[in-house]
Amino acid sequence: MNIFTMARVRRAFSMLVLIAVGGALSNGPAAAQTEPTATTEATPAASETATTSDGAAAESPTPTPSPTPGRPIDIRFGVIESYEDPGAAGRLGVAWTRARFQWADVEPTGPDDWEPPLDDEALAAELAAGREVVGLLIGVPQWARDRRGLPRGLALPPDDPDNTWAVFVGDVVARYAGRIDRWIIWNEPDIDDRDAPGHTWDGTAAEFFQLQRTAYLAAKAANPKAVIHLAAFTYFWDPGYFAHFLDLAAADPDAAANNYYFDVATAHLYFQPNGVYNVLYAFRQVMDDRGLAHPLWLVETNAPPMNDPYWVVDNWTLAVDLNEQAAFIPQSIAAALAAGAERVAVYKLKDTAGDRAANPEPFGLIRWDESRRPAFDAYRVAIRLMAGTTAATRERWDGVGQVRLSQPGQTTTVLFTRLPDGQTARVAATADEAELIDMWGERETITAEAGVFTVELPGALCLQTIADYCMIGGTTYYLIQADDGRPPATVSRPTEESATTATPRPLATTAPSPTNEPTITPSPTTAPTSTPLPTLTATTMPSPRAATATPVAAAVAEQPPATPAAEATPVNAGAAGASGLASYSGLVVLGLGVALGLGLLGWGLAGRRAGK
Repeated sequence: MNIFTMARVRRAFSMLVLIAVGGALSNGPAAAQTEPTATTEATPAASETATTSDGAAAESPTPTPSPTPGRPIDIRFGVIESYEDPGAAGRLGVAWTRARFQWADVEPTGPDDWEPPLDDEALAAELAAGREVVGLLIGVPQWARDRRGLPRGLALPPDDPDNTWAVFVGDVVARYAGRIDRWIIWNEPDIDDRDAPGHTWDGTAAEFFQLQRTAYLAAKAANPKAVIHLAAFTYFWDPGYFAHFLDLAAADPDAAANNYYFDVATAHLYFQPNGVYNVLYAFRQVMDDRGLAHPLWLVETNAPPMNDPYWVVDNWTLAVDLNEQAAFIPQSIAAALAAGAERVAVYKLKDTAGDRAANPEPFGLIRWDESRRPAFDAYRVAIRLMAGTTAATRERWDGVGQVRLSQPGQTTTVLFTRLPDGQTARVAATADEAELIDMWGERETITAEAGVFTVELPGALCLQTIADYCMIGGTTYYLIQADDGRPPATVSRPTEESATTATPRPLATTAPSPTNEPTITPSPTTAPTSTPLPTLTATTMPSPRAATATPVAAAVAEQPPATPAAEATPVNAGAAGASGLASYSGLVVLGLGVALGLGLLGWGLAGRRAGK
């Protein structure tokens, strides 16, 4: 039985246990929960309620210090809808967010309406906290539609008052000038299936180009300092959509004079760290082939879990465990930086009251009851340990994922397995000692031998495989070593999955001015010379692992199945008795599920032996 056969058996067994847990949940107190109404910002104590992967409450950690208390430490890291919980966003350490301006909601009955997604007070609070707000313009209200559902007058010049889309864009951009100077035009227009949940655009690619062109010209006329982002493409619905858009732009005689009608390219990529790297690299190549050097952002990424005890997903897209979601966050970010992404954001900060109807899976780093999913803490650690990155290189991508981050005065190597069995990583040393920190913030000091650091990585849970590898790797580690000027030792490595992807790309390290958008070098260059700076804040960071009760350096696969956290709502004696009976029946169901799983596992192994 090879490792992937064993992984599939393991996965089948896990599914059976999850089904049993689901039965237990349906009989237990958690099943009585209803979707809450929208809540205001919680007190710090409530927001810091952490939970383990099995949903149990854990003791709150000391708030993590940052170089400037309460301020973001690196402009490149963001989260969508940070204004849903500003306090938690501050503790997370994100520096930017996105607000969705749905035209049909902002101006529901006509241009005299004004109902923005966040009021001036909320916007001012975001800006005061040091978070840049990026606006997303999308949707067409009924009063502004033509017979096909597109903005009425879209083919007219941008300065024509009958071009309803141009008027809306110009009004919004002018109204927020100086507060919101970045605007994304539309969302995932490449999803062409009208029955798909993410479908937003009924027009052709050529008509979308006209929408983007109109928005760009109208926005620049309203605010010359505005930075206009191209809509995020999913790639997987139509891999050639971005190239087709650029070819349509190239055919426009005024495109070159107007930066091809976008200042930044964006992408939305989920579930697969490998896909994050490959698609961003492909997008960069599409622009390189046409002589374009626009910055590239990963505006949405995540791997929503299927087994959260408070939101168990029946019809999940891909199998993801709570701790796999946590592992995905640093793996996706490292892959994005290595592919040349200037900024990255996780979708999204918090589950909200309408999410069960809008989203098939739980995307929030925080649940609606204010408790944190493990991914929150993994992202908080990742932000602090990846801050200040000036260049990123994907050094290895076979059984081990290995990404080197160049930082002032030091090098951080991100490490994780991509197989269900443990793997060994060897990292060339530039110092005698290094800190090894896991994705929960637990740290130890290790010593180099013969110029090499050797790290034993635990196997991945591997609920889902993609080709020959686990979709999401195991526990992520950060190896941090000082750059003392010595030449690194040569470390022999296995054959790479892709031999063309190991060249570093320089990355923006400061917040770009809206009037001076930094340029990403279209061809790979070497990392800039490092200058000694104080050690990053991450080296004094308290462990969020204590809040998530994850074993030190344990494989993600070692996490137990999720079980519900105890209810905080008081109950009377009668209810308590009923609850105890329900819990007992849940344990019976769980025991039956485990027994069934073990029986099937034994049957499968016996069958395989008999067949040999």
